[in-house]
Amino acid sequence: MSRFDFTPYRRSTVGFDRLFDLLENQARLNAGDNYPPFNISRRGEDNYRITLAVAGFRSGDIEITAQQNLLVVQGRKRDEAEDGSELIHVGIANRGFERRFELADFVRVERADLADGLLIIDLVREVPDAMKPRKIAIGGMATLTAVPTTNGKSDEEASAA
Repeated sequence: MSRFDFTPYRRSTVGFDRLFDLLENQARLNAGDNYPPFNISRRGEDNYRITLAVAGFRSGDIEITAQQNLLVVQGRKRDEAEDGSELIHVGIANRGFERRFELADFVRVERADLADGLLIIDLVREVPDAMKPRKIAIGGMATLTAVPTTNGKSDEEASAA
């Protein structure tokens, strides 16, 4: 396993400790198991989707926990033969797993669905108004920047229309 040394960067940056800690933790965690496989896609400016291949798991076998800046997906292993039959060959992976995803600030889980062996988790980023960029007028009060919507009009223009 290759180890990255972030010490030179830590000396010349202020307030980025969490970022370097995340990079070091991800490098340590990714060296291990890659089960179950997953995709992460961006579906819009503030919408994301995580898709995990969890064939053989039911919705009752999977637990999704969202904490601040962390999403944990856990799958519990079931008994091998629930119908009383004897398994002669086991080729389908039916093992427990835990996947952790570090989330950016203000990202929340919108919904989760399980269909056709795929667990789909939709995420959305909702930045509070207090955290959005503001224009500062020289010699005046701060004004909020109007953020354009998809139709090209700002939120203020759309509500006035």
